[in-house]
Amino acid sequence: MKNVMVCVTQQKTCDRLIKHGAKFLGDDEGELFVIHVAKYGFNFLGNSKEGEALEYLFEKSKEYGANLTVVRSNDVLKTLVELIEKNCITHVVLGESSEAEQKNDMVRNLVKRVKGKATIEVIPAEAE
Repeated sequence: MKNVMVCVTQQKTCDRLIKHGAKFLGDDEGELFVIHVAKYGFNFLGNSKEGEALEYLFEKSKEYGANLTVVRSNDVLKTLVELIEKNCITHVVLGESSEAEQKNDMVRNLVKRVKGKATIEVIPAEAE
């Protein structure tokens, strides 16, 4: 059984990441989870119109049959690990970030924390 968690951080990239997660799950038994962790004090999805951003993310998740979880936390890594364990996640889909060094540290730390529990897949940014 596969449980796939798609981590989204920006509205404009969430559609392709959710789509990738859904394709990866395919017809296998399991669930698709879409996760967004927002730090306290920051706008949801980098959008000052939080209601619209949340509605967009909800609709995209629903379109692919995914469970949507949105949480506020200043410790993103810890929160992701907790969600991976809670939902018995086997595969995690992340988008490549333009903030490569910071993102790579996050990915490396996440890989270390979930080693043997979940596989991490980083999806390259699409060419503009």
